[in-house]
Amino acid sequence: MKTAINKSASKGGSAREEGRSSATETIYVGLDWGTNTSCLMSAAQASAETTVSLQEKIPTVVGYAAENVLNRVLPGDAKVLFGQEALAHKLYLSIVRPLQGGVIHDLPSARLFAQHLRDRLKAGDREVRAVIGMPASSDLAARENARKAVQGVFDKIIFVPEPFLAALGYRDDARVSEGKYQDPVANSLYIDIGAGSTDVCLVQGHYPTADDQLSEPFAGDAVDQIILDGILAAYPDCGLTPARVRDIKEQHSFVLAKDAATPAVATVMVGGKVKKLDVTDQVGAGCEALLQKVFEMTRELIARADADSVSELLQNIIVTGGGSLIKGFGVALQTKLLEEGFENPRVRVLGENYKDYVARGALKAARQAKDRHWQNLLG
Repeated sequence: MKTAINKSASKGGSAREEGRSSATETIYVGLDWGTNTSCLMSAAQASAETTVSLQEKIPTVVGYAAENVLNRVLPGDAKVLFGQEALAHKLYLSIVRPLQGGVIHDLPSARLFAQHLRDRLKAGDREVRAVIGMPASSDLAARENARKAVQGVFDKIIFVPEPFLAALGYRDDARVSEGKYQDPVANSLYIDIGAGSTDVCLVQGHYPTADDQLSEPFAGDAVDQIILDGILAAYPDCGLTPARVRDIKEQHSFVLAKDAATPAVATVMVGGKVKKLDVTDQVGAGCEALLQKVFEMTRELIARADADSVSELLQNIIVTGGGSLIKGFGVALQTKLLEEGFENPRVRVLGENYKDYVARGALKAARQAKDRHWQNLLG
């Protein structure tokens, strides 16, 4: 159970490796490659451990120009745009999201997006080694697709479960030796609520095994669908799009008692006219369904933990991901655990900068990795 994942390097190397001898030529990358948004961090190998030379959040979007777009409509008459620039010009593009459920869905678009990430590094001919977060229960096919997406883009890679990277990124290294510090790497339960999947993971000082993890394809996108179905049932002619529903959720989401929640009023365009719709019930139903699913997964994984570790584990339940930003989510989950009979649980929510922790943990892992851990990628 408590063995680290074997990341043995394969033989060979990319053409860019030839002639390298200086450690300063290597760039380390930590990547949280998310369904909706990716977070990229990088640093030179020779830099101080706390140095980050690049830190960016980029919408995980590839936009392909329509064939009939006129000259000078798109920046530089580009045929492909990425991230925020693609979203800003979406009227003239075919928008593709390369990932679904946290894994590669469109391999050609994923490769283009990966190359865009490398371009952001301005690495030139320098070797680039990347640690990439993967959903907790990614299967071999998902990892192989991810490897294909970055082959020839990054020189060497390691795939690590995202919850472990989040714990490593959240860890305060200066306090690890303190007796009262609750080290998230040593003993914690991480709940990562993304767009496509919810992952719950025991982090107990080693890379999680399959038995330490649960993953369900019920997360932010599923909540959006519940909200959309409910709104369309009440207001059939509102013409809401999934993107607009996501905006409504992000602005109004809650898991409070209805009488304690601020009414969720959405402004929509119906037949060219602005209307205000009360969507409190619909938003509440979607968020409550997610809370119940997370509670059930948390309860199951606690039952799998070593009995001697549970008391400390209950003090270190950490919620991250976009779904963690639902108002009242941490308190509501803690209340459910108390009502279930768990003794004195403590649930913490990482907050709006949650994506930074996975990327920062990945960058830490890159700096700590031995040469034998890296997988070489032939171009």
